[in-house]
Amino acid sequence: MKILFIKFIIIIVLGSTFTNCNKGDDESSTASKEQVIVDPNDYNIAPTDNLTINSMKIEGHILKINYSSSGCSGDSWVIKLIDSGTVFESDPPRRDLVLSLKNKEMCEAYITKEISFDISKLQVEGNRVKLYITNTKDEILYQY
Repeated sequence: MKILFIKFIIIIVLGSTFTNCNKGDDESSTASKEQVIVDPNDYNIAPTDNLTINSMKIEGHILKINYSSSGCSGDSWVIKLIDSGTVFESDPPRRDLVLSLKNKEMCEAYITKEISFDISKLQVEGNRVKLYITNTKDEILYQY
């Protein structure tokens, strides 16, 4: 009887452990993503306050950007990805975007962060578009 009880306890503990691991994975996969702004006026006046893009990658319809700037904590930063609203005819077609950073922090720390954007509304006819980030002169191919 004792052995049966111990096996039962082990099964409950292991079951709750696996349930908690999966729960964490679900939360990260449903984390909110920022939306791309498509506005020629915002694109032209977007602040870029000493922003450095370290890396970019696309996973599905999500563009992940790792970026850095000086500041205190980065908590007050306002970051946006803004599309110019123009699709340039090339092979593949190209869209110009700017990663905008409004940074009023006056500290000398160098902070690195990552942000994710849902880029699905940037799709054009065909199955791919080149995204050119104008303030960094970097580009990335979005295939869908």
